Amino acid sequence: MRRAGRAAFTTVLVLAVCVAVAFLLLPVASIFWRVGLDGLVDGLRSDVARDAFRVTLKTNAISMALILLVGTPAAYFLATRRFPGRALVVTILELPLVVPPAVAGIGLLAAFGRLGLLGEELEALGITIGFTQVAVVFAITFVASPFYVRWAIAAFEAVDKTMLDASRTLGAGPAKTFWRVALPLAGGGLGAGAAVALARGLGEFGATIMFAGSLQGVTQTVSLAIYQEFDVNLDTALAISAVLVVGSGALLLAVKALPLWTGSRSTSPSLFARSASS
Repeated sequence: MRRAGRAAFTTVLVLAVCVAVAFLLLPVASIFWRVGLDGLVDGLRSDVARDAFRVTLKTNAISMALILLVGTPAAYFLATRRFPGRALVVTILELPLVVPPAVAGIGLLAAFGRLGLLGEELEALGITIGFTQVAVVFAITFVASPFYVRWAIAAFEAVDKTMLDASRTLGAGPAKTFWRVALPLAGGGLGAGAAVALARGLGEFGATIMFAGSLQGVTQTVSLAIYQEFDVNLDTALAISAVLVVGSGALLLAVKALPLWTGSRSTSPSLFARSASS
């Protein structure tokens, strides 16, 4: 009787997995089935697709550089320090995770637009942000940075504190300990967080269209191009979507592989000894 119950329960679990996989895989597979190889090539040759990919790669590269440059030391500070209000600071940094993209776009417009909170000051300096590529970078950074910071904090918190203390006792200062010990040891988590943030940035839509608009060759990213071409040329929309699926899949594999690839290297005792003493 118990064996029959266990078998029935296992059958239910397997069925649930099959339903979930089929439901999530079918829409993705349908993109490639609809577009075909010829449609994929023709769609990617269009000016809309080329311009969208160029804008997307440029703005995401700048955004990721900003996220890594600011987010890494910020995450290290929050992971290694305890102070009053820390929970509030972390909550503020994570807030864009739950804010709807359209609200993020309105907020950026209200802060940096011509009639926004800093609009007059920016205009006096001759700076225009709204509906430019700078606005695209701002939108991507706003929605993607919390993904990296959250992973980075967890990665730095997972670093063995005794190794950081040992580095200090060997004569390394705080900055050297950060560069030579903490960064290599947290490298897998930092890389995974960067991949997740990049994936989020590549797919950004709501905040971008609200704050930057959708001007071909200027602010139109791949997500905005898909939305536009949906009513104009479905083959182009499908082709761009197929490339995004492949890119997202590659990033997902990177998220899974990076901690495994860097873990054995970054935790090597010889690496730690060289890093702390050199």
